[in-house]
Amino acid sequence: MNILGISAYYHDSAAALIRDGQILAAVQEERFTRKKHDARFPINGIEYCLNTAQIDLKQLDYIVFYEKPLITFERLLETYIAYAPQGFRSFIAAMSVWLQEKLYLKTVLKKQLAKLGNCKTKDLPPLLFAEHHQSHAASAFFPSPFQNAAVLCLDAVGEWATTSLWLGEGNQLTPIWEIDFPHSLGMLYSAFTYYTGFRVNSGEYKLMGLAPYGEPKYVDVILNNLLDLKSDGTFRLNMDYFNYATGLTMTNSKFDRLLGSPPRKPESKITQREMDIAASIQKVTEEVVLRLSRTARKDTGSDNLCLAGGVALNCVANGRILREGEFKDIWIQPAAGDAGGALGAALATWYQYLDNPRQVSGSDAMQGSYLGPHFKDEEIRQYLDDVRANYQHLDDEQLMPQLAEILAEGNVVGWFQGRMEFGPRALGGRSIIGDPRNVKMQSVMNLKIKYRESFRPFAPSVLAERVSDYFAIDRASPYMLLVAPVQKELHLPMTEEQQQLFGIEKLNVPRSQIPAITHVDYSARIQTVHPKTNPRYYELIRQFEAKTGCGILVNTSFNVRGEPIVCTPEDAYRCFMRTEMDYLVLENYLLAKSEQPQWQKDESWKQEFELD
Repeated sequence: MNILGISAYYHDSAAALIRDGQILAAVQEERFTRKKHDARFPINGIEYCLNTAQIDLKQLDYIVFYEKPLITFERLLETYIAYAPQGFRSFIAAMSVWLQEKLYLKTVLKKQLAKLGNCKTKDLPPLLFAEHHQSHAASAFFPSPFQNAAVLCLDAVGEWATTSLWLGEGNQLTPIWEIDFPHSLGMLYSAFTYYTGFRVNSGEYKLMGLAPYGEPKYVDVILNNLLDLKSDGTFRLNMDYFNYATGLTMTNSKFDRLLGSPPRKPESKITQREMDIAASIQKVTEEVVLRLSRTARKDTGSDNLCLAGGVALNCVANGRILREGEFKDIWIQPAAGDAGGALGAALATWYQYLDNPRQVSGSDAMQGSYLGPHFKDEEIRQYLDDVRANYQHLDDEQLMPQLAEILAEGNVVGWFQGRMEFGPRALGGRSIIGDPRNVKMQSVMNLKIKYRESFRPFAPSVLAERVSDYFAIDRASPYMLLVAPVQKELHLPMTEEQQQLFGIEKLNVPRSQIPAITHVDYSARIQTVHPKTNPRYYELIRQFEAKTGCGILVNTSFNVRGEPIVCTPEDAYRCFMRTEMDYLVLENYLLAKSEQPQWQKDESWKQEFELD
């Protein structure tokens, strides 16, 4: 039985296909269209899923959309009525979109699917609709390694729910409780993302990365004015300070007065004040999540926790749950945002709607999240020959030691191999990699390759069996969703003068023997690499360890600022040629920048993404 899940029309549209409960393919539409966070109908993603399964659309048994649009419309109407006459301009703008398209989403979807399947709408497979948070919960629990778990979903908003708790048992999910719109932890964090000058639904990672440079001076201001937080983690927002329920911005003038100024203009200088605000909202978010997790443990009685929803991508908060919470183990859906809803909708259909049995093997079912396209040797060679690239073709026995040497010499390498990752993190399929011992690596990667803010931290990819040698964590973290401290014996002592530094001045002080992946608070966002799920990346790190004694590589996503992660060999070569990367690996093809033909420079792409 083949079930296709779809998420679309908000942000990060995606498609996922399962066969008899097994995940065959999952991918975000942005990777094909090259439009970051593309929300359009995922025609390319669906075609990829069908091609992977070697079926056509009419051979699907069910197609499932990840939320129920009519309930969302009900929420919008009730919200605007509750706040009337405020938000009239926003109401008119929203209604025009809904009355033209979203209210008739079932019809729109059927037309798009019929066009894709070259058939009439009456010949389509049955079209089902899951609930938004049900899709999140299903994406978190059903692929998890647990037979029984508390499932906590935290995001901006679904139909009504913004936070929900479920009990997962076998093949069923039982809802326990929820917090409804407009009271939303995701919206609160996004409001501060907006206020500090970053783009909502995109810049939340930046806010999290900025937090360690600041002091949490505004925690009391937030808790005394913006958020009524209870001991069990439940909360209510003071909507007098927010504009997102009915307006065209996240915050309002009262919010500005509370914090002392208007929002930072995008691309303007980041000051110590923004760093302190980031530190403050991060600390508040962690406290809310930690309290909610303890309540989830109490209300479900389960020793295991699964997480999904956009807030579950806050890996600092996740690390605190692991260290300070009451669960024996936690598992986080690597595509925790709306893209993962496509997978969750399909899994909810297989297990809950169709009541199929679920087998747990002790490891998760996400296959390392390597669920996207891969490219054959001859496809890559054809493209490289077409652009007259100079390359070597090496088998792994030659390539891996040579690449370890290249990395040890301080070079930055584009690494493209295997299936593309599903979710926002590059996990060794579409990565840019470097030497973590190199004190200049972070600034070189940020400023000369990623073209992004210098403060943004990088993650370590570490051999799974060596993780505790470098970091204070005792378990796998394959999806880069847990932050843990660097082991103290690796710390470098700071001078008295260095200890007095504030804010961004801290950036240039090496913190440990692996400075390129050690954040200013001595933490790191960890990816453990396993031979079962990514044997070639594992072997590369092993060869690097044999060469240097260090079982870690710096790993960041293979893209430049404002672009999605690369999907094809063409995307990878283009990114390689217009940045200051030194080498490129496309499967078994090794390319040196110095040996490539002159690239026709086009800098217009930089301006296009300046405001990301």
